[in-house]
Amino acid sequence: MSAPLNSIENSFELAASRCADLTPLVYQRLFEQHPETRTMFRSQGSEPVMGSMLALTIEAILDFAGERRGHFRLIACEFASHDGYGTPRELFIAFFAVIRDTLRDLLGDEWSPEIAQAWDQLLVEIDAFATIPA
Repeated sequence: MSAPLNSIENSFELAASRCADLTPLVYQRLFEQHPETRTMFRSQGSEPVMGSMLALTIEAILDFAGERRGHFRLIACEFASHDGYGTPRELFIAFFAVIRDTLRDLLGDEWSPEIAQAWDQLLVEIDAFATIPA
């Protein structure tokens, strides 16, 4: 069973009405919670890479929570490629929780029980899905 798209999508729409670019907020949180990730990016010129990575991740999240037309497959592909870089599974999965937590903080009082439940369900499903393809 897929997490309700409307709640996941709603969380991104509400965030977009408050913040034009989630990238700095997401990566600031990632670097604070997982300082070892800072060295995974070049010190100069990595902002476009971070923005692109986040945009692709958001597309994959929305597709995974919705109709699963294809973008969601990026999760398994990126899990495999990050595994090849030596990124631990827990750290790869943590990125999705960092996005959720960033949205939750940005939404404040508008972070509803429905949105929270949809994200909790989504994270469980992504964790189960993100395996190295055979």
